[in-house]
Amino acid sequence: MPMDALCLSAVLQETAQAVTGGRIDKIYQPSRDEILLHLRGTEGPSRLLLSANPNWARLQLTQRPRENPAEPPMFCMLLRKYLIGGRVLGLRQPPMERLAELEVEATNEMGDKVRRRLILEAMGRRTNLLLLDGEGRIVDCLRRVDGDLTQARPLLPGMFYQYPPLQAGKADPAAITDEVRETLLAQGQTDTPADRFLLDHFMGLSPLIAREVAFEAFGEVDAPVGRDPALLLDKLTALVARVQTGQVQPALLARQGKAVDFSFRPILQYGPETESQTYPTFAALLDDFYQARETADQVRQKGQDFLKSLTHARDRLIRKLALQEEELARTANRETDRRYGDLITANLYRMEKGAKVLQAENYYEPDCPLIEIPLDPRKTPQQNAALYYKKYTKAKTAEEMLRIQLEKGAQERAYLDSVLESISRAEGDRDLEEIRQELAQTGYLRRRGKGKEKMKRPATKPLTFRSSAGLRISVGRNNLQNDLLTTKQAGKWDYWLHTQKIHGAHVILWTEGTPPDPQSIQEAAMLAAWYSQGREGKKVPVDYTPVKFVKKPAGARPGMVVYTTYQTAYVDPDPALAEKLKA
Repeated sequence: MPMDALCLSAVLQETAQAVTGGRIDKIYQPSRDEILLHLRGTEGPSRLLLSANPNWARLQLTQRPRENPAEPPMFCMLLRKYLIGGRVLGLRQPPMERLAELEVEATNEMGDKVRRRLILEAMGRRTNLLLLDGEGRIVDCLRRVDGDLTQARPLLPGMFYQYPPLQAGKADPAAITDEVRETLLAQGQTDTPADRFLLDHFMGLSPLIAREVAFEAFGEVDAPVGRDPALLLDKLTALVARVQTGQVQPALLARQGKAVDFSFRPILQYGPETESQTYPTFAALLDDFYQARETADQVRQKGQDFLKSLTHARDRLIRKLALQEEELARTANRETDRRYGDLITANLYRMEKGAKVLQAENYYEPDCPLIEIPLDPRKTPQQNAALYYKKYTKAKTAEEMLRIQLEKGAQERAYLDSVLESISRAEGDRDLEEIRQELAQTGYLRRRGKGKEKMKRPATKPLTFRSSAGLRISVGRNNLQNDLLTTKQAGKWDYWLHTQKIHGAHVILWTEGTPPDPQSIQEAAMLAAWYSQGREGKKVPVDYTPVKFVKKPAGARPGMVVYTTYQTAYVDPDPALAEKLKA
């Protein structure tokens, strides 16, 4: 769910305790919409994430590592200039607003202490991140809003900051007066659904929480408010009071093993088909919930340029293979051309120049039926026979060449599919940059000119895990790493694993010269299944064999190998195991 004001309040209570009093040590901008503050506090270092992504705006503590760009964006440089070395004085939220203020005491160019505010407005498509000076002026913001677009509230450097206007006609559920309560009770004598009544009359509530309050009051989410409006208001007031006093429990909602939502309390409205899994902290909850979504979004944004080129190349190849298949099917009739040539040759004495059809006995059939053979009247009988023999020879040669081309095309398509699968597993800029280099080496992308080369960064290393028995397991991030692991680094008695007939990573189980235990093989196979196209399936076949039986054919594309003398394990991909075994 979007983080509503109640959930944000619960998150800020946890976050404020960790960051208040801490000093801002480093500032990064891992992506276009994210700012990461590294803090040093009395309880140790912490990392505060402020996400201004319209789809999942939030503020949270995080433990998940994020890859930073080689060159920091301008907004990041601005924050470093004004906030590095500053001390966090507090973290606040205006009443029932999806807005968080981080107040920082820093020093200016003259060495004087000044106060600045970093404000996150988590308001859907209007989500923004702003830096204010001590007087409340906007130093700059992540997204500048011109007055022509939003006359009531432009957001531009140098202007005084104003809070978003309050929602007209909506009350603060944390401050319901007797007068407001009587008015609401009078308006509640209707058949309006209870959750819709709450959303229409109170600020700061999400549809999920409105439905949950209705469910808690009436036992169903679509009950009319007129059934008992006083009870509904009592349940809402009690819920807000629990949030304000810190009586919250971070909960992740999962359906069929997939995270679908989260809240500050267990959610009961969905029944047994939705599991409500509690977490010790919001930091852990939000890291788990957003990790896959953010990775996929970043890959889609940053890899869009070459992903489009790669997809077009794959689509062109598929169309080419389809045309070649049709042409190959046409060559299947070549034997008819050869037989026509033989029958014309056998009946030359009966033919006259200028004939359009030859009627002859087909001695290729048991009862020698009469058949009609089309002729070119402008050619002699000998020339007509030669024409059919030429068509036969051409079709025979075409079949041989087409089979070769189709085999090459199938290998090329398998390679492109493997690159697309690698892109789906990419975790950041460096992974995408290595895939870009691979595509440049194989001719699918142009090599960058010297003037366009970015600052070089260390190459990524394969993912590393430890089996329950302590054996090291390496998983290639892309085809270049797959080749390096399998053909260069692994010893001949180490074990190589790969999903059967499914694109995925090369996995190496380092045996250290001794036969691996069955549990380690099983765990390595489960990792191979998870880091493949079969990660959503069950009983995924994974082949495994000593590396000595794995060979790379001469001229093969990156990541392409052949292997023999293997065994197959059928395993279920398990993301929890992958997280548990990470080294």
